[in-house]
Amino acid sequence: MSPSHLLLRPASERFRTRLDWLDSRHSFSFAEHHDPAWMGFGPLRVINDDTIAPGLGFGLHPHRNMEIITVVVAGRIDHGDSMGHQQVLRAGDVQRMSAGSGLLHSEINGGDQPCRMLQIWIEPSQPGLPPSYEQRPFAVGPHWSCLVAPAGSEGALTIGAPVRLWRARPEAGGQLPLPLAPGSRGWIQLIEGDLEFSPAAGQDTGTDAGSLPLQAGDGLGLAAGSIGSLVAGPGGADLLLFELPAT
Repeated sequence: MSPSHLLLRPASERFRTRLDWLDSRHSFSFAEHHDPAWMGFGPLRVINDDTIAPGLGFGLHPHRNMEIITVVVAGRIDHGDSMGHQQVLRAGDVQRMSAGSGLLHSEINGGDQPCRMLQIWIEPSQPGLPPSYEQRPFAVGPHWSCLVAPAGSEGALTIGAPVRLWRARPEAGGQLPLPLAPGSRGWIQLIEGDLEFSPAAGQDTGTDAGSLPLQAGDGLGLAAGSIGSLVAGPGGADLLLFELPAT
């Protein structure tokens, strides 16, 4: 982390996988894309912004010892797994799957429009637990909605890691505080729109302006103890915020 306590991951510098059915942008190292400087941020290991063509997708494949979160942004994705689930996820739906001791699943776009979704991997606190699954829609507005939290607190889906995930869609000029607990660090992932991060007095962004602009696809890592607020640009914004342990 730089002396400014901020780690910027510009959208244009993400890794990219392009196939005839998939356009995926990777915030961190993934598959054949490997950079020791971008192996994740604490237990947050993967943020993939996937667009999947209609009728195609990821066939049956394995996972083990990973907390997997899917946030559907547009379209639909049809999920099937070795636990017996056959589910359809649509825009606004969030899925949490604890791979634990091992499972198989598939994700196919069963609609007639492209599906855009964010796939997130987080390291679990304890490996080898039985796999589990949750899914539900979230009506996200201009203030923070907690999507995932330990023990399913705050009306969120349950995750087996000391991590919380929020989403918000502030309108133009809307201001958001950072709901990070003391000693936690954060990661902001901007899905759409633009934002400006303004630090609290005495904290440096590393820019002459004192605030840091963010564009769609940008990620921003925040060191433990970071305080500040986010202000949406003229077109509003759609963003995720991860609260992560400091070590």
